[in-house]
Parts: sequence; structure tokens; C-alpha cells
Amino acid sequence: MNWPEIIRRCFDAEQALYSSHARREMREEEFGPITDQEVYEAICTGEVIETYPDDTPYPSILILGTTTAGRPLHTVCAYDSEHDQAVVVTVYQPDPDRWEDRRRRKR
Repeated sequence: MNWPEIIRRCFDAEQALYSSHARREMREEEFGPITDQEVYEAICTGEVIETYPDDTPYPSILILGTTTAGRPLHTVCAYDSEHDQAVVVTVYQPDPDRWEDRRRRKR
């Protein structure tokens, strides 16, 4: 499955659903609120850095992307094939104290 392409296609078709958790994280992000446009930009430039095949109700992925303003974002997305829609599980700006190169969790 080409995750990034499927997720981007859903966003372009306005078939993206945000969880209430994602919306709360976007509003309360410690580095400043995250907009829908920033999520879209990060998805479009993103790369999959982790996969969670056992997540329920849908497998999900962690995408690292950058907004046009240069802001790095992590977006956890799932794909609901029954409804052909992307589900944004959460979005946040990676904390440099917790992430190495924004790609690997620090131990």
C-alpha cells in the first residue's frame, strides 16, 4: 500500500476526518496552534517514519512533513478503506528534546 499517496489523495478529495484528539492537540500545541492548511502541507511533503499495522480500528502511519513556512509536523494518519477516507489521529510539532532529527525517538 502506498500510504503517502493514498492519504494525499483523500486530502485532495476532501475525504479527511480529524479525530477529536487531533483537533485538541492542534489547538493546544505547545509550540503554537496548528492549522488545517499546515497539516495538509506537511502531509504533501511528508515521509512515513513509522508504521503501526496493529492499530485499531485501522492501521496507521506516522508522517514527518514540513509546512511551506518550514514548520516540522508529525501526523498520525489511518486509512478507512470502507469509506475511502483518511483519518487524522493526532498532529503535533516534534519536540527536539524527545526526537532525534525529528525521525527517531530519543531513548
